[in-house]
Amino acid sequence: MHTGTVLLVEDEEKLRQLLKRIIALEGFQVLTAENIKAARHLLHTEQPDVILSDVMLPDGNGIDLVSHIRERGIIAEIILLTAYGNIADGVRAIKDGAFDYITKGNDNMRIIPLLHRAMEKVQLQRRIQQLQTKLQDHQPSFDTLIGFSAAIKEARQQAAQAAPSDAAVLLSGETGSGKEMFAQAIHRASSRAHKDFLAINCSAIGRDIMESEIFGYKAGAFTGAIKNKRGLIEEASDGTLFLDEIGEMPLDLQAKLLRVLETSEFIKVGDTKVTKVNIRIIAATNRRLEEEIAQGRFREDLYYRLNVFMIHLPPLRERAEDIPLFASHFLQYFAGKTNKQIDGMSPAFLQQLKDHSWNGNIRELKNVMERAIILTSGNILTPEVLPLEFRLERNPAKNRSTFDLAVVEQQHIRWVIDYVNGNKSKAARLLNIGLSTLYRKMEEYKLS
Repeated sequence: MHTGTVLLVEDEEKLRQLLKRIIALEGFQVLTAENIKAARHLLHTEQPDVILSDVMLPDGNGIDLVSHIRERGIIAEIILLTAYGNIADGVRAIKDGAFDYITKGNDNMRIIPLLHRAMEKVQLQRRIQQLQTKLQDHQPSFDTLIGFSAAIKEARQQAAQAAPSDAAVLLSGETGSGKEMFAQAIHRASSRAHKDFLAINCSAIGRDIMESEIFGYKAGAFTGAIKNKRGLIEEASDGTLFLDEIGEMPLDLQAKLLRVLETSEFIKVGDTKVTKVNIRIIAATNRRLEEEIAQGRFREDLYYRLNVFMIHLPPLRERAEDIPLFASHFLQYFAGKTNKQIDGMSPAFLQQLKDHSWNGNIRELKNVMERAIILTSGNILTPEVLPLEFRLERNPAKNRSTFDLAVVEQQHIRWVIDYVNGNKSKAARLLNIGLSTLYRKMEEYKLS
């Protein structure tokens, strides 16, 4: 199985065959053309990832091929080879969008490493383009679930298999790992896609209102119940109800939910009549429900009813190869949202993202990228716009002084003030301190 396709454009037959063998040994599929005309003809039917082209060709200049590629919007990286290094040609080639410009003979050892780097870049660009195309209707689907690591591919495959049925699905994974996105994708791929998808976070609402929110109530059921209220289960009938953090649901409500799963019916708060529904339940948890069962905090019978399809979503630290793809997606999204021209991320910035533990998973990465784009003043993201803990992780000995509480507080206050564009009242609210306290600390730390 090849790892990408290279189009080799070279008019010298012996050199063309030699380079073809060398490149093929690296696992690439190799297409060849002896001139620009043949190369353009191939581009009508083939989609190479990288083009390795001589500059001086019988029917034109390889640099013109760069312009042709860019004008047609072809996603491919171009590396130019020349027998005679020419600074002006090199500058023009890079300016027109070539990946690199190297001299034959002197730079032969650079060709293979360059091909790998160019291949990695273009494949990332293609994934981002595919993602953007799929996101145009703003509806999650399996194609919009970012990631090409083995773990996330397996989770996607399992979800795709579960989607067509009406069976319950239980999604497990840490907070911020994308469980609701998976739930929406399952709904979109099911026969219920044209009906409602409703979601509730069981950890975000109190026990006293959870029952009425989920199951609804009859007028007069309690003080303030002046009219009948349909709960989420009834509102989502014929569609899908997503119960996030199901482990937080009280045991008595778990029993009512079990009845819905077994009989498709329930009784509203304060009612005596049974209400029938046709609903699919997708639940999610960041807890180990087996341990919750052992502790008597979760019903075993409900667990097995929900666990028809169990899909585990891996934490971001276990799919580090997906971090650049997520970061690129969030970069484009937030750069567009803030109207900033940001061309990419420095290698050091990207390396620090890869080295971070990401306890908050995808949600944390999204917040970090938003913060970085707000703070940056250049067109390349560099480590200076990352939060303080990234620098401590990178070199704690070198940054020993940054453990000082006053330094941490000073930097955090400065970041919050920058985040709200200097609005002191907003900054004080975000910091959860009084405005006078904020001004005192600003004076203490000499923050303008």
